[in-house]
Amino acid sequence: MRGCSRSGCTELAVATLTYVYAESTAVVGPLATQAEPHSYDLCAAHAKRLTVPRGWDVVRYEGDMPLPPPSPDELTALAEAVREAGRAVQAAQPTHAMGAGRHLRILRDD
Repeated sequence: MRGCSRSGCTELAVATLTYVYAESTAVVGPLATQAEPHSYDLCAAHAKRLTVPRGWDVVRYEGDMPLPPPSPDELTALAEAVREAGRAVQAAQPTHAMGAGRHLRILRDD
């Protein structure tokens, strides 16, 4: 998931802003499939409130701009993070030095 390009905004992007300088036009449409160097990803609030310089036109997509589904790369990264968290929990559990039923434990000095 990509975030909004506006400074200080932590929302997820749902739209892409592209400027057509030759025609003095700003185009706001659904989120592009890939981030481009000359376009800007915007959250829903910033996409709706966009203003342009005097003399410019805005072409806005008026339909719904839902969040895109997670990509396979994002799902793989999430699965790896869950696996790592599980390994950390297993490593943090105390081990019994004398076997089942005994009350002695090894305490590690972290």
